[in-house]
Amino acid sequence: MGKPTGFKEFDRKKVPWRLPVVRINDYDEIYTEPRVEQLKEQGARCMDCGVPFCQSTTGCPIDNLIPEWNDLVYNNRWKEAIERLHKTNNFPEFTGRTCPAPCEGACVLGITNPPVTIKNIENAIVDRAWEEGWIVAKAPEDRTGKKVAIVGSGPSGLAAADQLNQAGHLVTVYERANRIGGLLQYGIPNMKLSKEAVQRRVDKMTAEGITFVTGVNVGKDIQPSDLQKDFDAVLLACGATKPRDLPIDNRDAKGVHFAMEFLTANTRQMVHNESLEDGFISAEGKDVIVIGGGDTGTDCIGTSLRHGCRSLVNFELLPKPPEDRSPDNPWPEWPRVFRVDYGHEEAEAKFGKDPREYQILSKEFLKDEDGNLSGIKTVNVAWTRKDDGGWAMSEVEGSEKVWPAQLILLAMGFLGPEQYVAESLGLEVDPRSNFQAVHGKFTTNIEGVFAAGDCRRGQSLVVWAINEGRGAARAIDIYLEGHSNLPAPGQTMGTSMEVGV
Repeated sequence: MGKPTGFKEFDRKKVPWRLPVVRINDYDEIYTEPRVEQLKEQGARCMDCGVPFCQSTTGCPIDNLIPEWNDLVYNNRWKEAIERLHKTNNFPEFTGRTCPAPCEGACVLGITNPPVTIKNIENAIVDRAWEEGWIVAKAPEDRTGKKVAIVGSGPSGLAAADQLNQAGHLVTVYERANRIGGLLQYGIPNMKLSKEAVQRRVDKMTAEGITFVTGVNVGKDIQPSDLQKDFDAVLLACGATKPRDLPIDNRDAKGVHFAMEFLTANTRQMVHNESLEDGFISAEGKDVIVIGGGDTGTDCIGTSLRHGCRSLVNFELLPKPPEDRSPDNPWPEWPRVFRVDYGHEEAEAKFGKDPREYQILSKEFLKDEDGNLSGIKTVNVAWTRKDDGGWAMSEVEGSEKVWPAQLILLAMGFLGPEQYVAESLGLEVDPRSNFQAVHGKFTTNIEGVFAAGDCRRGQSLVVWAINEGRGAARAIDIYLEGHSNLPAPGQTMGTSMEVGV
């Protein structure tokens, strides 16, 4: 694949982001226009490696045909590249922008050299396809007459809807928010994934016959039992939306918010121009502390900077990751190494230093006599290896510190789905409160009710949500028809599979 000697001739070179001092003044996407020659060179670096680990279980969860479209880009065959990309991925513009690229972590070239810029190439293929008009609505020629309801319009629900519609079923997607997209719409800021890109794909799906219903909260506005009566199958793809809290003293201080409260309000007011009045959470002129790393923490950093915060600190409980893989983190595992994401780069450009403070344990929120947040008390922690190989945390004596803060954002992950839908249906849940359903079958204990995405597997990546949605669609198709031509994981061509095979 690519050029036989390309990995020797060309170094890894990413498509750059816009300059941080410029982009923090707007909510436009952070990306720059890629140079075609640079992308062809990166495609040329893809090796004829025999076993493409980028498509393995440690690589791409949706089995993207990465070596194939790397080679097609190298040979300037872009239209064929988008055709191959769409074989496995319903929404490459979403993954090309938001995925942390486990495929690159598993790239064989990465054993000795920096890996191929797979994510950049994927994003360039789909963006060019939209620009050239190669992506057009195409409704299925035949309809089965079977109806499927999908609860939730995040990446899992949308992927399932797209697949089931292609199979000829009549699909209706219910979303409790006022716009379609779930975390794609409100959890990921516009500068990382433009809402125009989301709406463009939703418009295509609408033109292909999918019905989207917004502003309807299944389990509250209508009951899941009503969907069971009106539809032949129901898929729950409502995400893991219960945030992990920080129950320390003075948690009720005014100014402590969950990350999604902050990010959702920002998108609604600053991107969609909705007037939220008291519902908008502003970081302007404030000392902001983000507790928790990961993508959500980075998004809170980038958004706070665009508001015009006075200072910004990001607490992380764990130690700073190493610059290179440690011995217990070998290839092709996901490399647990130090990374600088867009928000960190922007904070350093504005304040002169990386915003992250490591091995910090929050002890108490501080508030004034009116109940307003004024700061937080912390202590440093040390991590030591135990005899059984695990890690033990201990507080460092004399390391207590008070940090000023008028806004603290909790970005510590999610504990699972909200339970009112499960309670209404009598749905079984696993020990982590996720909806109980086996990957591959996606069936719950309720006949005709399926579950997929973060509400089934727990908080995860957009690319895993697409995997789950595609898998659930195939399971539902088999349930309705007795067989399915939708691809199973690892397949790109429709292969009819009977029930139980």
